[in-house]
Amino acid sequence: MNRSRGRSKRVPDLELPRSWLFAPGHDEKLLVKVFDVGADAVLLDLEDAVPTALKDRARVMVAEVAASQRCWVRVNRAQTEECERDLAAIAGNVSGIRIPKVESAAEVAWVAERAPGIHLDCTVESARGVLMAFEIASARACTLLSFGALDLAADLGSSAGEQETLYARSHLVVAARSAGKPRPSDGVHPQLDDDEGLRKEAEAAKRLGFFGKSAIHPRQVPIIHEVFTPTTEELAWAKQVLQAFEQSGGAATKTAAGEFVDKPVAERAKQLLRSGQERAGRG
Repeated sequence: MNRSRGRSKRVPDLELPRSWLFAPGHDEKLLVKVFDVGADAVLLDLEDAVPTALKDRARVMVAEVAASQRCWVRVNRAQTEECERDLAAIAGNVSGIRIPKVESAAEVAWVAERAPGIHLDCTVESARGVLMAFEIASARACTLLSFGALDLAADLGSSAGEQETLYARSHLVVAARSAGKPRPSDGVHPQLDDDEGLRKEAEAAKRLGFFGKSAIHPRQVPIIHEVFTPTTEELAWAKQVLQAFEQSGGAATKTAAGEFVDKPVAERAKQLLRSGQERAGRG
């Protein structure tokens, strides 16, 4: 059992990652290479990517890497013996934990009790998880939500396509916002040689209100970064909007180009500028 259980720690502030790059926890080569790609967050996997017979080996390997590298870890499902072992092995060293297949706030609390003071990314990827998304997002220990289209499609017996998952994705964005949590991150695009499909999927997620996306191959990371990084044109638009809004004293107005500006438009402009400044600071 993790000796840190029950102690209260302050969770440090989180800068939302644009990209989350997976690496199987039992693959020695990938556990090294994954840190050289330039992803915003490295996500070492102890769950689906690791065969049952190699779970113990993966825990040892991931714990060793996490002791010297900044990373997140996807553990096995909450309230299971496998997850208990995961948390005992890695909870003291990781930047955050991704919990798969979350369906209740109780599962979030169970993980938090065993890994106090650590960011928890709660993945919604089942029908019950979608219905309970607000409860999950409202859990005190939940830092943010992520979406798993492939597992949801398997649960529903549907396709994981953009149209088929539209309701679930939109519901997740609303749940996160209603609970006062950051914008959720989108799941993986499974086709490795489909750059156009990846870009289209990421752009659709961004339009719905998602920020960031998981990747299963290094080649996907630059596309994800491009989609979720404000463009020069977007930042210029945001500056024009805020300039017009400030000059009007906060009253509804229009830009020099004739675009209507009121408080919601100005708030969107502020969000874009903040995101651009965060990325510039990261370098």
